[in-house]
Order: sequence, then structure tokens, then C-alpha cells
Amino acid sequence: MLKIKFFLQRHWLGLTIAAVVLVAVVFPVWYLAGVEENTRRYIISMNVASMPWMVLNTLIFVGFLYLMQSGGFSALKKTRVDAARVNIRFTDIVGLEEAKREAWELVQLIKDRTRVKAIGGKILRGALLVGPPGCGKTLLAKAVATEAGVPFLNVSGSEFVEVFVGVGAARVRKLFKQAREYAQVHGACIVFIDEIEVIGRRRILYDAFGGGSETNSTQNQLLVEMDGLESGSNVVVFGATNAVEDILDEALLRPGRFDRKIFVDKPNLAEREKLFAHYLGKVSYDPAIDVGRLARKAVGSSPADIENVVKEAALIAVRNRSDKMTYKDVSAAIERIELGVAHRLSMTPRERERIACHEAGHLVTIYLSHPTDDVFKASILHRGGALGVVHHMPIEEIHAPDRDSFIGWVRAALGGYAAERIKYGITSSGVGSDFAVAANMAHRMVWGMGMGTSGFIGNYSSVNRWERSPAMMDQLERETQELLRAQLEEVERLLKANWVIVERFTAELLRREELDYDEIAAIFAEFGKPSRMLKPEQTAVSSPPPAAP
Repeated sequence: MLKIKFFLQRHWLGLTIAAVVLVAVVFPVWYLAGVEENTRRYIISMNVASMPWMVLNTLIFVGFLYLMQSGGFSALKKTRVDAARVNIRFTDIVGLEEAKREAWELVQLIKDRTRVKAIGGKILRGALLVGPPGCGKTLLAKAVATEAGVPFLNVSGSEFVEVFVGVGAARVRKLFKQAREYAQVHGACIVFIDEIEVIGRRRILYDAFGGGSETNSTQNQLLVEMDGLESGSNVVVFGATNAVEDILDEALLRPGRFDRKIFVDKPNLAEREKLFAHYLGKVSYDPAIDVGRLARKAVGSSPADIENVVKEAALIAVRNRSDKMTYKDVSAAIERIELGVAHRLSMTPRERERIACHEAGHLVTIYLSHPTDDVFKASILHRGGALGVVHHMPIEEIHAPDRDSFIGWVRAALGGYAAERIKYGITSSGVGSDFAVAANMAHRMVWGMGMGTSGFIGNYSSVNRWERSPAMMDQLERETQELLRAQLEEVERLLKANWVIVERFTAELLRREELDYDEIAAIFAEFGKPSRMLKPEQTAVSSPPPAAP
């Protein structure tokens, strides 16, 4: 009975129009049957002649009627998807083990809503999915809907924003009205609002030009609707954002609205291996590809990034007229995406040699002194505005780098400058970007993280300039410069002690233009410098137990 009532509520306009059309056809035929022949022909000819105008009037009337019935100019492009059509299970999501475990609790709460109410508890109102883009927030929300077996309404925050004030609020009301109707029929309903920061950011209370009035009214209506969700409606709101959580309004985050926060972060080493294996399984690839090395090379990549790498590698394999994707293709795809397309510039032999020496200085400094990073690529080809590049990445995830790691990054930035000065006695403009990195890193260490030698404790970068004493600022500036000079001396000492290796890499870069990790490690091995590549058996990342199926 409820389904019949729901069907009539949703389709009464179409049924009414069908009935009117039926009466409009049957009655004239019956009437004309009793009219004499000449009169009948006259009536029919007049009606046929005026039919185009009548059809046009009818279309205009029905169009406006439908527009007003569907909410006028506040119509919302919402997408309702049945759980059976979504058909995304938790087992279909690769990685995200911690996020899946938390999301599985939401599935149980939706399924066991009767038991929750029996003990006096309240059904969950909302859950906020927070994390970088491309990590699977939308996919996770769809999986919750599939596992719980409830309808899924998918909208974007930008769909609520219009020029006219009040349109966004009207769309919010219509969205939740439809969600409650689905919940009455199917037992529950999930509303997924992507990019919720568009309408959920902190409200503007003092706006001289009124630009924030529409956003404020839309957010106020969202707050009212979430407060007004009846305990029997079982409507759960999922919001997703890749912005900083602090930009959202406090009223939106209080208990009773978004009760849960699920952090969907980038995958760790073990999860990246699974992701590479998953996406490689969709293409033809060389079984000799070391998936573990690819995972170690893709530190900081999201699932969407990894999928994009595999797709780009497939295109490269096709351009190379290969029937299988190789490790070289995947490596080239990573470099193309992260570093840009390589170009050969016309330059003098001396300038080319200087660039090779500069990149060799970076390479040797990183390989021999950096405690966490390893070199995956060295090139003297033009990429993304840089005349040369040394691609180095952490060999494992580092969430809280220590002083040694920052010192390693400062030295890595100064390696090219030191190599040029040792060989030529002067440097080129190519050190400008390196100096910017080194100076910024040293400033953060001394001013913001207490990693200097003066004993100053605190983050002075966050203190207003007029609240800092000139003497303290001068001391911090001197200490920053002393840190840079001390690390430059260490880099010069390191390069001079291993100058034969720098010269060897300079020559190899001039000859080959690009060196991959295996080629770099082989040259260092010739000089008794073993590889520091993280081995799979040394991986400290422990994979969490799988979420409940």
C-alpha cells in the first residue's frame, strides 16, 4: 500500500494528463457521430487548421505547469541511485582499511536501527568524509548504501549555489523531502553531498555587499533539515570535503548533525601495492614488473593518481608499439605526470656540462647523505621549466620528519650549487629555485620548530612582527644563515671527498641524458656505495586487518 501511495504521489501529474487526453479524444468522437455530414466536415477542418496553434499552447501550458510543480526555478539536479544499481561492495574497494572499518559501523547502525531505538539510542544523522581528492570518498559512501541496501541520493554542493537568494534553501528542502519519502518506502535513505565546503563554510555574519546571504540561507536550511530529521525517517547525510575541516561552520560539526568524521587518507605502502596490482590486472603487462618498487616510487600518491599512472603507461606502451606494458612504461608515466614531458633544448656544450654537473651534485648529495630519501631519476632534459631534474622521494611514509630529515632536504637543495662552485668557481641562475627551497626549509626549522642552536622555543613565524623584539628577529635571521652556511660546508666536504663519483655521473648524464634508479645504483656500487632502496621484507608498514565483509 505504501508503494502504491508513493507511486501516486510521484506520478499523479502524468496520470492526470493521460486521463484528460483520453476524455478529450473519446468525447469528441462520440459527439461528432451524431452530427450531420456537412457540419462534421466543417468542424473537423476548422480543428485541423487550428491544431498547430493548439499544440503549441498546450506544450507551453504543460511546460510551465511541470516547471512549477517541480519547484520552479529551484529545481535540483539530484540523482537517485538504487543500492542494487550502485553495486559497490566493501570488498571492491582496494585499500582504505581504516576508513572501511569505520564506515562498516555506519552500515551496522543503519541495518540495526530497530535495536538501536529499542535501547533508547538515536539513529545516526550524518557522517563527514574528510581527505585529499581522489582517495575514494564517493566510492565509500556508495559502498555504505550498497551494503545497507538503501537508496542513494547524490548531489554536489555547487548545485545549491545560484544568483537568486533563497534558491539554494529551496533546493535543500526539496532534497530532504524526497529523501524522507524514499526512507518511508525503503526503510532508510542516504543523502551524499559532495564538496560540502561550498555551502558548509563558516557563515558570514557581517557582509557589507550581501554576497554571503545566499550561502548563509542555504546552510541555515541544511542545519534546520538535519535537526528536523525525525527518528523514524532514517535519513543519513554523508558530506565529503577535501578542504581543511576548520573552514566548515561549527554548527554543522556539532553532535546531532555530522556525528561521525571518517578520514579517508592516502594509501600506505602495502595499500599502494594492492592498488597497482588491481589496476595492472585490467591491462596487459609484463609479469616481471616489480609492483613493490612501483609502490615505493609512488609515495604520497592517491588511488586516482595510481589509476592515472597505469592509464598513462598503457598509452605510452601503445605509442611504443608494444603489446605489453613494461616497468619502463610505468616509470615513464610517473615521470611524465610528476615532472612533465621531456624536451631537448639547443644549448652550448659548456652550458650542458654545467647542468649535468649541477644535477650530479644533487644526486650524489641525496644518495650519500639524506636519511630518508632515495634517487629514482636523474635527467638533464628540459621538464616543466627546469633545465634538469633529480627525482627523489622518501623510501617510506614519513608523517613527522625529524631534524635529520630537514637537514637532508637542505643539503639536497644545496648540492647543485656546491658542485658548480667546486668545479667552476662560479654558479649560474639555475641555483635560484634551489636557494628558495633551502632558505624556506631553514627558516621553518629555526623560526617555527625550535631546531636551531640558540635555544629559542616557539613558532615565531606565527607571531605578529610588532610583537617580536628586533633583537630576537636578528638572532633568528643570523641563526638561519648560519644553518645554511654550515650545511653548505658539509655538502662541499662530502662532494670533494666523492668528487670522482660526481665526475662519473656528470659524464654519464652527458652521454645518456637520463639515468634510472637501477643505473644510478649500479654506478654507486662500482665505488662501494650500496643501494639504500627499501626492500619489501624490511617494510615497517603493517597492513591492518580487513574490514568486515
